[in-house]
Amino acid sequence: WGLMLVLSVAIYGSHAPLLTLCKVDGMIPFSSASVVVLVELTKLGLLTWNRELLGVAVSWRHVAPFALSALLYAANNNLVVHMQLFMDPSTYQVLSNLKIVSTALLYSLFLRQRLSMRKWLALFLLVAAGVSYSCGGLQDPGSPSKMQLHITLVGLLLISVYCLISGLSAVYTEAILKTQALPLSLQNLFLYFFGVLLNLIGYFWNSAEGGFLEGFSSWVLVIVVSQALNGLIMSVVMKHSSNITRLFVISCSILVNALLSVTLFDLQLTLLFFVAVSCIGLAVHLYYGVT
Repeated sequence: WGLMLVLSVAIYGSHAPLLTLCKVDGMIPFSSASVVVLVELTKLGLLTWNRELLGVAVSWRHVAPFALSALLYAANNNLVVHMQLFMDPSTYQVLSNLKIVSTALLYSLFLRQRLSMRKWLALFLLVAAGVSYSCGGLQDPGSPSKMQLHITLVGLLLISVYCLISGLSAVYTEAILKTQALPLSLQNLFLYFFGVLLNLIGYFWNSAEGGFLEGFSSWVLVIVVSQALNGLIMSVVMKHSSNITRLFVISCSILVNALLSVTLFDLQLTLLFFVAVSCIGLAVHLYYGVT
């Protein structure tokens, strides 16, 4: 468990720096839809080595729920792209931390997991940590320190829908994984099959000129493999732990993101970074360390 969680923290934290390394003239040169499809295909490929899939009897009642789960994930991925038209990236980074609250609320409501006031305080500290880090935990020495946020009314509505769907997709998937008496590898097979199907439809629906692999580099390959591996790890977490653990993993990835950003891009840590780290440490202590 410890090794899995540390690896997941490292993958989450390295995602943004890896995307930055892929940029050409400040732009992402490849289709994000292509990457998502390849990630889902890689997950399927990794699952084919599992002998646990052989000889298990299933019916459409086992398979159908994963179609909705994949649809929710696909909708959320596309919503992220469209939201950028109504807000700047900094505002998105700040407000997207609200999905911690939406996930916890839906987790408590639909999975009937009562959270104490201490645990709610821990989760709000995670939100505070994410907001602090997004507001300027890292700074380019040559850039102005003041941060400008911009969002429209439509953008505010879209970020609310995004946080709701994000929490709903995660909690719904956890519920399926835990209620079905099937091997996790088989459940993943259903989920990733629908994921490939829906994302391929989305790719061809929105495809522009250029090839499927146009703009790819060795760094993109690293992203695809790491994200596929992280998807498998998160399925284990949701099957045998909970979405709350996943939220803590994502928050802790701030540390890896900061370390790589300072090392690779000469960014500087600010006071807000240490505020974020303090909030995460206190949140972990409150949620897991106090009885």
